[in-house]
Amino acid sequence: MHNVVISGTGLYTPANSISNEELVLAFNAYVQQFNADNATAIEAGDVQALTESSAAFIEKASGIKSRFVMDKTGILDPQRMTPRIPERSNDEQSILCQMGVGAALDALTRAGKTAADVDMVIVACSNLQRAYPAISIEIQAALGIQGFAYDMNVACSSATFGLQAATNCVQLGQARAVLVISPEICTGHLNFRDRDSHFIFGDAATAILVERADLATSEHQFDIVGTKLITQFSNNIRNNAGFLNRAAEEGIGAPDKLFVQEGRKVFRDVCPMVAELIAAHLAENQLNVSDVKRFWLHQANLNMNLLITRKLLGRDAEPSEAPVILDTYANTSSAGSVIALHKYQDDLPSGALGVLSSFGAGYSIGSVILRKR
Repeated sequence: MHNVVISGTGLYTPANSISNEELVLAFNAYVQQFNADNATAIEAGDVQALTESSAAFIEKASGIKSRFVMDKTGILDPQRMTPRIPERSNDEQSILCQMGVGAALDALTRAGKTAADVDMVIVACSNLQRAYPAISIEIQAALGIQGFAYDMNVACSSATFGLQAATNCVQLGQARAVLVISPEICTGHLNFRDRDSHFIFGDAATAILVERADLATSEHQFDIVGTKLITQFSNNIRNNAGFLNRAAEEGIGAPDKLFVQEGRKVFRDVCPMVAELIAAHLAENQLNVSDVKRFWLHQANLNMNLLITRKLLGRDAEPSEAPVILDTYANTSSAGSVIALHKYQDDLPSGALGVLSSFGAGYSIGSVILRKR
Protein backbone atom coordinates (compact mmCIF):
# COMPACT_ATOMS: atom_id res chain seq x y z
CA MET A 1 0.00 0.00 0.00
CA HIS A 2 1.37 3.40 -0.98
CA ASN A 3 0.94 6.62 0.97
CA VAL A 4 -1.01 9.16 -1.08
CA VAL A 5 -0.84 12.93 -1.37
CA ILE A 6 -2.52 15.76 -3.22
CA SER A 7 0.44 17.45 -4.88
CA GLY A 8 -1.29 20.08 -6.99
CA THR A 9 -4.60 21.79 -7.62
CA GLY A 10 -5.68 23.73 -10.68
CA LEU A 11 -8.44 26.13 -11.66
CA TYR A 12 -10.02 27.28 -14.91
CA THR A 13 -12.08 30.46 -14.53
CA PRO A 14 -14.21 31.72 -17.45
CA ALA A 15 -13.48 35.19 -18.79
CA ASN A 16 -17.03 36.52 -18.26
CA SER A 17 -18.64 37.52 -14.97
CA ILE A 18 -22.23 38.53 -14.24
CA SER A 19 -23.06 40.65 -11.20
CA ASN A 20 -26.30 40.30 -9.28
CA GLU A 21 -27.34 43.70 -10.59
CA GLU A 22 -26.87 42.61 -14.22
CA LEU A 23 -28.70 39.36 -13.64
CA VAL A 24 -31.63 41.08 -11.93
CA LEU A 25 -31.94 43.65 -14.71
CA ALA A 26 -32.45 40.89 -17.28
CA PHE A 27 -34.73 38.84 -15.01
CA ASN A 28 -36.96 41.78 -14.17
CA ALA A 29 -37.24 42.73 -17.85
CA TYR A 30 -38.47 39.19 -18.52
CA VAL A 31 -40.95 39.39 -15.60
CA GLN A 32 -42.35 42.72 -16.79
CA GLN A 33 -42.83 41.40 -20.33
CA PHE A 34 -44.43 38.17 -19.08
CA ASN A 35 -46.87 40.05 -16.86
CA ALA A 36 -47.74 42.45 -19.68
CA ASP A 37 -48.27 39.62 -22.18
CA ASN A 38 -50.50 37.74 -19.73
CA ALA A 39 -52.28 40.70 -18.14
CA THR A 40 -55.80 39.52 -19.00
CA ALA A 41 -55.19 35.96 -17.75
CA ILE A 42 -53.52 37.28 -14.62
CA GLU A 43 -56.49 39.56 -13.90
CA ALA A 44 -58.87 36.64 -14.41
CA GLY A 45 -56.84 34.50 -12.00
CA ASP A 46 -55.89 31.95 -14.65
CA VAL A 47 -52.18 32.80 -14.60
CA GLN A 48 -50.07 33.79 -11.63
CA ALA A 49 -48.13 37.03 -12.00
CA LEU A 50 -44.36 36.77 -11.69
CA THR A 51 -42.48 38.67 -8.99
CA GLU A 52 -39.40 40.75 -9.67
CA SER A 53 -36.11 40.03 -7.94
CA SER A 54 -33.37 42.22 -6.45
CA ALA A 55 -29.63 42.06 -5.88
CA ALA A 56 -30.21 42.48 -2.15
CA PHE A 57 -32.57 39.48 -2.07
CA ILE A 58 -30.03 37.29 -3.87
CA GLU A 59 -27.16 38.19 -1.56
CA LYS A 60 -29.25 37.72 1.58
CA ALA A 61 -30.59 34.36 0.40
CA SER A 62 -27.28 32.92 -0.76
CA GLY A 63 -24.25 35.12 -0.10
CA ILE A 64 -23.65 35.31 -3.86
CA LYS A 65 -22.65 38.64 -5.42
CA SER A 66 -21.54 37.54 -8.89
CA ARG A 67 -20.70 34.46 -10.94
CA PHE A 68 -18.31 33.51 -13.76
CA VAL A 69 -19.97 32.13 -16.90
CA MET A 70 -18.92 30.64 -20.22
CA ASP A 71 -21.43 32.85 -22.05
CA LYS A 72 -22.85 36.12 -20.78
CA THR A 73 -24.91 37.59 -23.60
CA GLY A 74 -27.34 34.67 -23.94
CA ILE A 75 -28.06 34.62 -20.21
CA LEU A 76 -28.71 38.37 -20.05
CA ASP A 77 -30.98 38.42 -23.11
CA PRO A 78 -34.55 38.55 -21.69
CA GLN A 79 -35.80 36.85 -24.86
CA ARG A 80 -33.39 33.92 -24.42
CA MET A 81 -32.09 33.63 -20.83
CA THR A 82 -29.92 30.63 -21.69
CA PRO A 83 -26.19 30.60 -22.40
CA ARG A 84 -25.29 30.48 -26.09
CA ILE A 85 -22.64 27.79 -26.51
CA PRO A 86 -22.51 26.69 -30.15
CA GLU A 87 -22.06 23.04 -31.03
CA ARG A 88 -18.56 22.04 -32.04
CA SER A 89 -17.64 19.48 -34.63
CA ASN A 90 -16.53 16.06 -33.46
CA ASP A 91 -13.02 16.96 -34.60
CA GLU A 92 -12.82 19.90 -32.19
CA GLN A 93 -12.24 19.74 -28.44
CA SER A 94 -15.52 19.80 -26.56
CA ILE A 95 -16.04 22.74 -24.26
CA LEU A 96 -15.78 20.54 -21.15
CA CYS A 97 -12.51 19.16 -22.49
CA GLN A 98 -11.22 22.68 -23.06
CA MET A 99 -12.08 23.73 -19.52
CA GLY A 100 -10.76 20.50 -18.01
CA VAL A 101 -7.44 20.71 -19.86
CA GLY A 102 -6.97 24.27 -18.62
CA ALA A 103 -7.48 23.24 -15.00
CA ALA A 104 -5.36 20.09 -15.41
CA LEU A 105 -2.37 21.97 -16.84
CA ASP A 106 -2.58 24.37 -13.90
CA ALA A 107 -2.56 21.45 -11.44
CA LEU A 108 0.35 19.74 -13.19
CA THR A 109 2.40 22.93 -13.15
CA ARG A 110 1.73 23.42 -9.45
CA ALA A 111 2.70 19.81 -8.78
CA GLY A 112 5.86 20.03 -10.90
CA LYS A 113 4.69 17.14 -13.07
CA THR A 114 3.89 16.45 -16.73
CA ALA A 115 1.39 14.25 -18.50
CA ALA A 116 4.03 11.52 -18.64
CA ASP A 117 3.78 11.17 -14.85
CA VAL A 118 0.00 10.53 -14.90
CA ASP A 119 -1.63 7.13 -15.44
CA MET A 120 -5.30 7.88 -14.94
CA VAL A 121 -7.90 10.62 -15.44
CA ILE A 122 -11.25 10.84 -13.67
CA VAL A 123 -13.73 13.47 -14.81
CA ALA A 124 -16.04 13.88 -11.82
CA CYS A 125 -18.78 16.45 -12.31
CA SER A 126 -22.53 16.94 -12.22
CA ASN A 127 -23.07 18.30 -15.72
CA LEU A 128 -21.59 15.97 -18.31
CA GLN A 129 -21.85 17.29 -21.85
CA ARG A 130 -22.66 13.94 -23.46
CA ALA A 131 -23.14 10.29 -22.71
CA TYR A 132 -20.12 9.02 -24.67
CA PRO A 133 -17.32 8.95 -25.55
CA ALA A 134 -16.25 9.87 -22.03
CA ILE A 135 -15.05 13.45 -21.50
CA SER A 136 -12.24 11.99 -19.39
CA ILE A 137 -10.91 9.97 -22.32
CA GLU A 138 -11.05 13.08 -24.51
CA ILE A 139 -9.05 15.02 -21.90
CA GLN A 140 -6.64 12.10 -21.55
CA ALA A 141 -5.99 12.24 -25.30
CA ALA A 142 -5.69 16.04 -25.33
CA LEU A 143 -3.05 15.91 -22.58
CA GLY A 144 -1.23 12.93 -24.08
CA ILE A 145 -1.65 10.72 -21.02
CA GLN A 146 -1.03 6.99 -21.35
CA GLY A 147 -3.30 4.85 -19.20
CA PHE A 148 -7.06 4.92 -18.64
CA ALA A 149 -9.90 7.29 -17.82
CA TYR A 150 -13.58 7.37 -16.93
CA ASP A 151 -16.38 9.78 -16.09
CA MET A 152 -18.44 9.75 -12.92
CA ASN A 153 -21.36 11.80 -11.62
CA VAL A 154 -22.38 12.17 -7.99
CA ALA A 155 -23.74 15.68 -8.48
CA CYS A 156 -22.13 18.31 -6.24
CA SER A 157 -20.12 15.65 -4.39
CA SER A 158 -18.47 14.34 -7.55
CA ALA A 159 -15.00 15.75 -6.76
CA THR A 160 -14.76 14.19 -3.29
CA PHE A 161 -16.10 10.87 -4.57
CA GLY A 162 -13.57 11.08 -7.39
CA LEU A 163 -10.84 11.79 -4.86
CA GLN A 164 -11.66 8.59 -2.99
CA ALA A 165 -11.51 6.56 -6.20
CA ALA A 166 -8.19 8.18 -7.13
CA THR A 167 -6.76 7.60 -3.66
CA ASN A 168 -7.69 3.92 -3.77
CA CYS A 169 -6.05 3.44 -7.17
CA VAL A 170 -2.80 5.07 -6.07
CA GLN A 171 -2.75 3.20 -2.76
CA LEU A 172 -3.14 -0.13 -4.55
CA GLY A 173 -0.49 0.66 -7.14
CA GLN A 174 -2.89 0.81 -10.08
CA ALA A 175 -1.65 4.30 -10.94
CA ARG A 176 1.30 6.47 -9.97
CA ALA A 177 -0.76 9.63 -10.27
CA VAL A 178 -4.38 10.46 -11.04
CA LEU A 179 -5.96 13.68 -12.26
CA VAL A 180 -9.43 14.31 -10.81
CA ILE A 181 -11.02 16.96 -13.02
CA SER A 182 -14.35 18.71 -12.45
CA PRO A 183 -15.46 20.88 -15.40
CA GLU A 184 -18.82 22.40 -14.54
CA ILE A 185 -21.03 24.43 -16.90
CA CYS A 186 -23.81 24.76 -14.35
CA THR A 187 -25.47 27.63 -16.22
CA GLY A 188 -26.48 25.16 -18.93
CA HIS A 189 -28.98 23.41 -16.65
CA LEU A 190 -30.19 26.49 -14.76
CA ASN A 191 -33.66 27.97 -15.25
CA PHE A 192 -32.90 31.68 -15.48
CA ARG A 193 -36.64 32.41 -15.46
CA ASP A 194 -37.13 31.00 -11.95
CA ARG A 195 -36.86 33.67 -9.26
CA ASP A 196 -35.90 31.21 -6.52
CA SER A 197 -32.95 29.68 -8.36
CA HIS A 198 -31.88 31.83 -11.32
CA PHE A 199 -28.94 33.26 -9.38
CA ILE A 200 -27.50 30.08 -7.88
CA PHE A 201 -24.95 28.74 -10.36
CA GLY A 202 -21.78 29.75 -12.17
CA ASP A 203 -19.24 27.97 -14.37
CA ALA A 204 -15.67 26.82 -13.60
CA ALA A 205 -13.37 23.81 -13.74
CA THR A 206 -10.96 22.38 -11.18
CA ALA A 207 -8.30 19.69 -11.18
CA ILE A 208 -6.51 17.80 -8.41
CA LEU A 209 -3.39 15.70 -8.89
CA VAL A 210 -3.32 12.70 -6.56
CA GLU A 211 -0.05 10.76 -6.48
CA ARG A 212 2.22 8.46 -4.55
CA ALA A 213 3.91 10.31 -1.71
CA ASP A 214 7.33 8.84 -2.50
CA LEU A 215 7.15 10.28 -6.04
CA ALA A 216 5.81 13.72 -5.15
CA THR A 217 8.17 16.72 -5.38
CA SER A 218 5.71 19.62 -5.05
CA GLU A 219 5.94 22.31 -2.39
CA HIS A 220 2.16 22.16 -2.05
CA GLN A 221 1.51 18.67 -0.75
CA PHE A 222 -1.27 17.39 1.48
CA ASP A 223 -1.38 13.90 2.94
CA ILE A 224 -4.77 12.30 2.37
CA VAL A 225 -5.50 11.14 5.90
CA GLY A 226 -8.83 9.58 5.05
CA THR A 227 -12.03 9.78 3.01
CA LYS A 228 -15.62 9.13 4.03
CA LEU A 229 -18.70 9.13 1.82
CA ILE A 230 -22.43 8.75 2.32
CA THR A 231 -25.49 8.80 0.06
CA GLN A 232 -29.18 8.94 0.90
CA PHE A 233 -31.88 9.12 -1.75
CA SER A 234 -33.90 12.33 -1.96
CA ASN A 235 -36.02 14.08 -4.60
CA ASN A 236 -35.40 17.50 -3.08
CA ILE A 237 -32.70 18.32 -5.66
CA ARG A 238 -33.40 16.93 -9.10
CA ASN A 239 -32.82 17.30 -12.84
CA ASN A 240 -34.76 14.94 -15.11
CA ALA A 241 -32.97 15.80 -18.37
CA GLY A 242 -31.79 12.74 -20.26
CA PHE A 243 -31.86 10.76 -23.47
CA LEU A 244 -35.21 9.17 -22.63
CA ASN A 245 -36.93 12.59 -22.70
CA ARG A 246 -37.47 12.17 -26.46
CA ALA A 247 -39.43 9.01 -25.71
CA ALA A 248 -41.91 10.87 -23.49
CA GLU A 249 -43.28 13.81 -25.45
CA GLU A 250 -45.52 14.89 -22.58
CA GLY A 251 -42.50 16.02 -20.58
CA ILE A 252 -40.65 17.97 -23.25
CA GLY A 253 -39.97 21.52 -22.07
CA ALA A 254 -41.16 20.87 -18.52
CA PRO A 255 -39.34 22.77 -15.73
CA ASP A 256 -38.01 19.55 -14.21
CA LYS A 257 -35.75 19.05 -17.23
CA LEU A 258 -33.62 21.78 -15.69
CA PHE A 259 -32.37 22.18 -12.11
CA VAL A 260 -35.15 22.15 -9.51
CA GLN A 261 -34.93 21.96 -5.75
CA GLU A 262 -36.90 22.34 -2.54
CA GLY A 263 -34.38 24.71 -1.01
CA ARG A 264 -35.75 24.88 2.52
CA LYS A 265 -36.02 21.10 2.76
CA VAL A 266 -32.46 20.71 1.47
CA PHE A 267 -31.19 23.18 4.07
CA ARG A 268 -33.02 21.39 6.86
CA ASP A 269 -31.94 17.91 5.78
CA VAL A 270 -28.37 18.38 4.63
CA CYS A 271 -26.77 20.70 7.21
CA PRO A 272 -27.00 18.27 10.15
CA MET A 273 -26.01 15.34 7.94
CA VAL A 274 -22.81 17.12 6.84
CA ALA A 275 -21.86 18.16 10.37
CA GLU A 276 -22.47 14.64 11.68
CA LEU A 277 -20.47 13.01 8.87
CA ILE A 278 -17.45 15.29 9.32
CA ALA A 279 -17.49 14.88 13.11
CA ALA A 280 -17.73 11.09 12.80
CA HIS A 281 -14.98 11.02 10.18
CA LEU A 282 -12.63 12.98 12.42
CA ALA A 283 -13.43 10.75 15.40
CA GLU A 284 -12.71 7.62 13.35
CA ASN A 285 -9.24 9.04 12.71
CA GLN A 286 -8.69 9.94 16.39
CA LEU A 287 -8.97 13.64 15.62
CA ASN A 288 -10.96 16.38 17.28
CA VAL A 289 -12.91 19.09 15.48
CA SER A 290 -10.69 21.60 17.30
CA ASP A 291 -7.67 20.08 15.51
CA VAL A 292 -8.96 21.29 12.14
CA LYS A 293 -7.50 24.59 10.99
CA ARG A 294 -9.54 24.93 7.81
CA PHE A 295 -12.81 23.70 6.37
CA TRP A 296 -13.06 23.84 2.57
CA LEU A 297 -16.81 23.34 2.30
CA HIS A 298 -19.07 23.00 -0.73
CA GLN A 299 -19.86 26.50 -1.96
CA ALA A 300 -23.62 26.34 -2.43
CA ASN A 301 -25.05 28.73 0.12
CA LEU A 302 -23.33 30.88 2.72
CA ASN A 303 -26.01 30.26 5.34
CA MET A 304 -25.57 26.50 5.01
CA ASN A 305 -21.82 26.75 5.55
CA LEU A 306 -22.24 29.05 8.53
CA LEU A 307 -24.66 26.60 10.17
CA ILE A 308 -22.50 23.54 9.46
CA THR A 309 -19.37 25.08 10.98
CA ARG A 310 -21.39 26.37 13.92
CA LYS A 311 -22.67 22.86 14.60
CA LEU A 312 -19.12 21.47 14.38
CA LEU A 313 -17.27 24.16 16.34
CA GLY A 314 -19.98 25.19 18.78
CA ARG A 315 -19.37 28.78 17.70
CA ASP A 316 -19.24 30.92 14.58
CA ALA A 317 -16.22 30.11 12.42
CA GLU A 318 -13.65 32.77 11.67
CA PRO A 319 -13.48 33.67 7.96
CA SER A 320 -10.05 32.05 7.72
CA GLU A 321 -11.39 28.77 9.15
CA ALA A 322 -14.05 28.32 6.45
CA PRO A 323 -13.12 30.47 3.45
CA VAL A 324 -15.83 31.52 1.03
CA ILE A 325 -15.52 31.82 -2.74
CA LEU A 326 -19.19 31.61 -3.68
CA ASP A 327 -19.56 35.38 -3.39
CA THR A 328 -17.67 35.73 -6.70
CA TYR A 329 -18.01 32.22 -8.22
CA ALA A 330 -21.54 31.32 -7.02
CA ASN A 331 -22.33 27.61 -6.78
CA THR A 332 -20.09 25.72 -9.19
CA SER A 333 -21.32 22.31 -8.06
CA SER A 334 -18.49 19.81 -7.56
CA ALA A 335 -15.82 22.42 -8.32
CA GLY A 336 -16.75 24.73 -5.43
CA SER A 337 -14.97 23.18 -2.47
CA VAL A 338 -11.89 22.54 -4.64
CA ILE A 339 -11.80 26.20 -5.69
CA ALA A 340 -11.77 27.09 -1.98
CA LEU A 341 -8.91 24.60 -1.43
CA HIS A 342 -7.00 25.94 -4.42
CA LYS A 343 -7.24 29.56 -3.30
CA TYR A 344 -6.86 29.08 0.46
CA GLN A 345 -4.08 26.60 1.23
CA ASP A 346 -0.66 28.23 0.90
CA ASP A 347 -0.81 30.04 4.24
CA LEU A 348 -1.25 26.83 6.25
CA PRO A 349 1.83 25.64 8.17
CA SER A 350 3.24 22.14 7.90
CA GLY A 351 1.16 19.68 9.91
CA ALA A 352 -2.05 21.74 9.71
CA LEU A 353 -5.25 19.72 9.30
CA GLY A 354 -8.06 20.59 6.93
CA VAL A 355 -11.32 19.02 5.79
CA LEU A 356 -12.54 19.16 2.20
CA SER A 357 -16.27 18.47 2.12
CA SER A 358 -18.97 18.44 -0.52
CA PHE A 359 -22.70 17.87 -0.36
CA GLY A 360 -25.56 17.95 -2.78
CA ALA A 361 -28.11 16.04 -4.80
CA GLY A 362 -28.55 12.43 -4.04
CA TYR A 363 -28.24 13.31 -1.22
CA SER A 364 -24.48 12.78 -1.46
CA ILE A 365 -21.86 13.91 1.05
CA GLY A 366 -18.10 13.51 0.96
CA SER A 367 -15.41 14.27 3.53
CA VAL A 368 -11.65 14.23 2.88
CA ILE A 369 -9.23 14.87 5.73
CA LEU A 370 -5.98 16.50 4.61
CA ARG A 371 -2.72 17.24 6.44
CA LYS A 372 -0.32 19.85 5.09
CA ARG A 373 3.16 18.41 4.54
